[in-house]
Amino acid sequence: MPITDPPVTAPSPLLAAVPDARARILDAAVSLFAELGYDATSVSMIITRAGVAKGGFYHHFASKNELLYEVYGDLIQSQLAGMRRIIAAGGPPQEVLRALIIDLVETTAANAPRALVFTRELSKLGDERTAEIRRDRRSYHDAVATLVQEAQRTGRFSSVASADTVTFTIFGMINELPLWYRPGGRKRAAQIGAELADFVLAALEVR
Repeated sequence: MPITDPPVTAPSPLLAAVPDARARILDAAVSLFAELGYDATSVSMIITRAGVAKGGFYHHFASKNELLYEVYGDLIQSQLAGMRRIIAAGGPPQEVLRALIIDLVETTAANAPRALVFTRELSKLGDERTAEIRRDRRSYHDAVATLVQEAQRTGRFSSVASADTVTFTIFGMINELPLWYRPGGRKRAAQIGAELADFVLAALEVR
């Protein structure tokens, strides 16, 4: 008996209303990867869910694996651009660190399904793509650690913990966000970001 894909619903009105075919493909892939897993999701299922032609899929993505990379690649590139913009704007380290934390929380919360799917399916990427993602994440980590370290050196932040420990704490909390954050929950992402920033800056306050 031939193996066939499980039935996949056509795009919802909300998804169909997205004019950008690339965005529709990404959204469809995220929903299917979340429902069925990466291995059980075929390109034809993604095409059906996204409501695009096969040629439209391959115009934007060379393969399903490339699509998996872009599920998270788009997010980390957006976050890196935000980080560069915030650091370039300058200001007291307290304000810069607060802005970085809030931006990370808000962008991660807004893309929680993508982040969660990618974390679960990271092992499906090849070594080269995995290394690219890790380099990008490391560059953000290093930027935050450098900010904290320099502020500690100049006496603007307390040295109660090393810059690396502070940075790992920040990212550790934010990386867990997709596991429990719900858009309709008690707290909005902006409030969560502000509370995390308050918590970190209170610990770094010079007394």
